[in-house]
Amino acid sequence: MLVRLLYASRAAGTLTPEAIEAIVEQSRRHNPAHGITGILCYSGEIFMQVLEGGRDAVCELYNNIARDERHRNVRLLSYEEIGVRRFSSWTMGQVNLARINPAVLLKHSERPTLDPFSCTGAASLALLDELIATASVLN
Repeated sequence: MLVRLLYASRAAGTLTPEAIEAIVEQSRRHNPAHGITGILCYSGEIFMQVLEGGRDAVCELYNNIARDERHRNVRLLSYEEIGVRRFSSWTMGQVNLARINPAVLLKHSERPTLDPFSCTGAASLALLDELIATASVLN
C-alpha cells in the first residue's frame, strides 16, 4: 500500500548550505533502497517535506525525522493512502524557496513566505504541485 505524508519542521540550529546538502544527500542514499520518493522545501529555518512509498517505510522514516535532533516542532500536515505517486521522479527533490517568486507563495498562503504551520496540508501540496509544474524543483 502506497502512502503520502507531508510534514513541516523548524531547524534546531543554523541552516548552512552544507547542512541542507547533507540532509538531501542522506535522503538520496537512503530512500531508493526503501522505495521512498519525495520533495524537500526549505526557507529560513523551516522545512516542509513530502514522503511517498510503502506505509511501513514512510512511517518509519517520519518517526526517525521526528526524533532527529536537527529538527524541532515536527508537525504532520497530511497523511493519505494513494494509488499513484505524485513525486515519483525524485528520490529527494529540493526547492530553496528563497529563490522563488513571492507571488507563488502568496497564492497559497496568507503571506509571501513559507509557513506550512499556518495553512492547510492541501494548500501546501498545491504549492508543491505548482513548483513542480514551473520546474522549480532541483533533482
